[in-house]
Amino acid sequence: MVYRNFQGRSYETSSDCADMSSYLSRCHSCRVESGCFMVYDRTNYMGNQFFVRRGEYSDYQRMGMSDCIRSCRMIPMHRGQFKVRIYERENFGGQMIELIDDCDNMLDRYHMSDCLSCNVMEGHWLMYEQPQYRGRMIYLRPGEHRSFRDLGISGMRHVSLRRIMDPCY
Repeated sequence: MVYRNFQGRSYETSSDCADMSSYLSRCHSCRVESGCFMVYDRTNYMGNQFFVRRGEYSDYQRMGMSDCIRSCRMIPMHRGQFKVRIYERENFGGQMIELIDDCDNMLDRYHMSDCLSCNVMEGHWLMYEQPQYRGRMIYLRPGEHRSFRDLGISGMRHVSLRRIMDPCY
């Protein structure tokens, strides 16, 4: 168990880990020495998510986790263009908007009532439930995301979208 403030046992990884319970019964803090990761409060990269980069995160509750960190995914560095198509409904239905840049408020800018699916064609993105990149977030990696419910997120509106451009390494 890794307690708050880095107390207790530890586990080190430099790649994806779908279920940390094989190594730790509970994880309440993390330290990132290099790279960028998404940490999740459920196994298999599901549930509440939080973006972490180099630094110390001494308390999982400050990250918006409802329980403890149960899985993590390494975010590879992307060099090049960014492109995502977001859709108002699941399975790429309804209004479609193509973005190549950050958008701090999709509701105001595009009058889109909701965003329930997307196709990430280039780059890695973070989608937030509130304007100005605030609130809970989900990590969108390249590929088709037919339903955000498949990511273990329910009852969340998706309002702002940002490219992951951090120099993580």
